[in-house]
Order: sequence, then C-alpha cells, then structure tokens
Amino acid sequence: MSASGHGSSETQTYGSDTCHAYVDGVSTSYGYVPSLAAASTFVVLFGASMLGHAIQMVWFRTWWCSVFSLGCLVEILGWAARIWSAKCPYAQTPYLMQITTLIIAPTFFTAGIYVLLARFIRIFGPQSSILSPKLYLWIFCTCDIISLVVQAAGGGMASSGAGDSSSSSSQSTGTHIMVGGIIFQLVAITVFVALGADFAWRVFCREVPCRRGNAHMPVVIALFSAMVFSVLLIYIRSIYRTIELLHGWTSSTMRNEKLLIGLDGAMMVPAVIIFNLFHPGQLLRKIEMRANSVPMVSEQTLVLEDLEVDSCGDKLGLLGTEHDSANNGSRYN
Repeated sequence: MSASGHGSSETQTYGSDTCHAYVDGVSTSYGYVPSLAAASTFVVLFGASMLGHAIQMVWFRTWWCSVFSLGCLVEILGWAARIWSAKCPYAQTPYLMQITTLIIAPTFFTAGIYVLLARFIRIFGPQSSILSPKLYLWIFCTCDIISLVVQAAGGGMASSGAGDSSSSSSQSTGTHIMVGGIIFQLVAITVFVALGADFAWRVFCREVPCRRGNAHMPVVIALFSAMVFSVLLIYIRSIYRTIELLHGWTSSTMRNEKLLIGLDGAMMVPAVIIFNLFHPGQLLRKIEMRANSVPMVSEQTLVLEDLEVDSCGDKLGLLGTEHDSANNGSRYN
C-alpha cells in the first residue's frame, strides 16, 4: 500500500514497520486508528492487577495463581501493541501482535478458575462433585491448553495474511482455526458451568458443608460468587469474539473499536481484578483452616442428619434464630 507524502513527491510505503502518521484516505489494517487513551487505560489497569496478583501470590504462597499474572501480562502486550498502532497506524507488527495476544489472554484466567473449583472440591470432599479434583484439573486444564494452542496457531496464521491480498487463503484458514479454538473454549466453559452448578447445589443445598463444619460458609459464598462473576464475563467476551471473527476481517463488527473496548477489554479487567479483591490464596486459607478444625463426618451420620433437616436454609445455618436452635436442640435430646 502506498501513498504520496504530504508536501513532497516522496512515495511512502505503508504496511511495513516504518512508523507513519495517519493519512486521510489511506486505510489501516484496523479500519480505524486505535484509541491511545483506551489502550493506555487498559495497560494501566491490567498492569495494576498483574502487580497485585504477583504480590498476593508470593504473600499467600499460592503459586498456581501465577496464571492470573500471566494472563494480565498477555493482555498488557496486546493493549501495548495497540498503543504502538495508535502512533504508527500502518505498522504491521503491532497489528499482528494484538490479534494473537488479545485472543489467547483469557485462557490463562480460565485455567485459574478451573484450579479454584478443584480446590473447592478438595475441601468439601467427594460428595460435593461428580468428578474428583484431579480429574477436573486433567480435563479442563487439558482443554485450556488445547484452546490456547489452537487459538495461537490460528491467530498467527490469520494475522500473517492480514493486509496481504495474496495471502487471503491463509488468513481465512487461520481465522477458521482461531474461531474453532474459541468455540472449543466456549464448550469447555459451558461444561464447566454445568459441573459448577452441580457443585453449588450439592454444597449449598444438600448438607455437604456440614461434613466440614460449614467450612466458613460466608467466605465460601464470597469466593464462589467471584468465580461465577469472572466466568460470566469471560463467556460474554468469548461469544463476542466468535461473532466478530465469523463476520470477517473487513466487517463492521471487526472494525468497530467501541465493541472491542466494551466487550473485550471492559469484560476482562473486572474478570481478573475480582480475584485481587477476593484473592483465592487468602480466602482458601480461611476456608481450609476452618474445615480442618472440624472432624470429618461419616456417610451414615450425613444420612441421619438429612432426616433431621427441614430446609436448605437450616442446613447452611443461614437462619440462625434462637427458635431454630432450640428446635434443633430438642431433636437431638
């Protein structure tokens, strides 16, 4: 792509990594000039979250939480590339860089969420889930790795053909591969949500917490709610990305930066910051300390207790009135 330089007969070539200011009438690969303010804001927000997660990971010695820092780092690379593009809108390297990094970044967040549910199951025991914690990790972390590899490969192939008419076939193939990776991730998250709902039903409404003395239920509810919130935002973002890519690289959806900001960046920031506010390392420690201080209860005892409980609210101790306490006391006397 070439255009005449302003005020001179010199020919400028666009699409290389040479930095050129935007020229009216000469389209960029984005179809617009990326917003410097938006990209800078996301770099700062993800940077703050990454620093927070790094400190919290070391402080609480929860090394598996490093995936949140890694995800933030990949997001930072993507939005930093868009800062580069805001200043050099025709440079290809930042364009290719932001495509791949922003596509794959959420897979690191989902990995942390998968581990978190496995930790919950380990605390509450086998009755809290139809799968063991190890099986959860094997299945969903494997799915996450597959999704990451497929999306990265597709993103690399698609971006390498961007802006090159002779590589349209490669770009199309890469796009389809990338979409396949995102859809695979969506399916994995959907199955995870179903299993997570099963866990919630068993824990919050079927007396499973009583095996470990309710295991600090307010903290359990807070951390589980944070996990649900994050999964919901990642799910919305993945649906948007799937639709965007299916519409094509020159579609109005792809070339609408407001959609990208609102349905990608603005989704991912709270999805990861929520775990700064409700950090698994801090809250799981409270839950595990409470759980380990109470002896395990036998299956037979659980069955007998189920016969004594009138409602889910009574089981969780959420009602907590003196009248209920008196009634419960009379049952066992």
